[in-house]
Amino acid sequence: MKFLLILGSVIALPSFAAGGGDLDASDYTGVSFWLVTAALLASTVFFFIERDRVAAKWKTSLTVSGLVTGIAFWHYLYMRGVWVETGESPTVFRYIDWLLTVPLLICEFYLILAAATNVAGSLFKKLLVGSLVMLVFGYMGEAGIMAAWPAFIIGCLAWFYMIYELWAGEGKSACNTASPAVQSAYNTMMYIIIIGWAIYPLGYFTGYLMGDGGSALNLNLIYNLADFVNKILFGLIIWHVAVKESSNA
Repeated sequence: MKFLLILGSVIALPSFAAGGGDLDASDYTGVSFWLVTAALLASTVFFFIERDRVAAKWKTSLTVSGLVTGIAFWHYLYMRGVWVETGESPTVFRYIDWLLTVPLLICEFYLILAAATNVAGSLFKKLLVGSLVMLVFGYMGEAGIMAAWPAFIIGCLAWFYMIYELWAGEGKSACNTASPAVQSAYNTMMYIIIIGWAIYPLGYFTGYLMGDGGSALNLNLIYNLADFVNKILFGLIIWHVAVKESSNA
């Protein structure tokens, strides 16, 4: 009950940012902002409540999952207001969100392994650096600080580096000593990083490298889809393995 009261007060704080006039039913990008906002709120409540169902070693992982969706929910309240009021991409809000949530998502790989087996702390450092490089150059390309193509290439190289570390580097070595349930969750998370995260460069490409007139529409619709898949589904995988491993303990 206390958590729900706190959550209610937090939701009320940025209500002015969620105004912005009427939502046009034909504005599919605007509708996607509202859908993702609601889904992120529901996921946040779910992850924090479900912490009581899992063993102590898994609670941090679920907490991080709740923080990811909670931080994203907060920023979506503002982003959807910007879109409805102006029709412009809320680039700064989105990258502030990603600057917090993407490292936390990457941290989940380390946490899920640390809860089940021994894993070197250097893995977390490598993933953190890779995620920050990816985000910094992505923002520079979108904000016009740097040419779009070079920023896109450097960001993708950082993404490929993280995939390598998780798929064939230290992450995979640690995963091989974990339980079958953890290995299955890890591999599923890897596919999200490879396939789900590929939605982001697709959005960047359509928004900044194709040069069509509806770039803002395409960019934000694709980004919203990517956030829905990657942040919520990622957390649900963590929750699934945490509940399964806790019930077998």
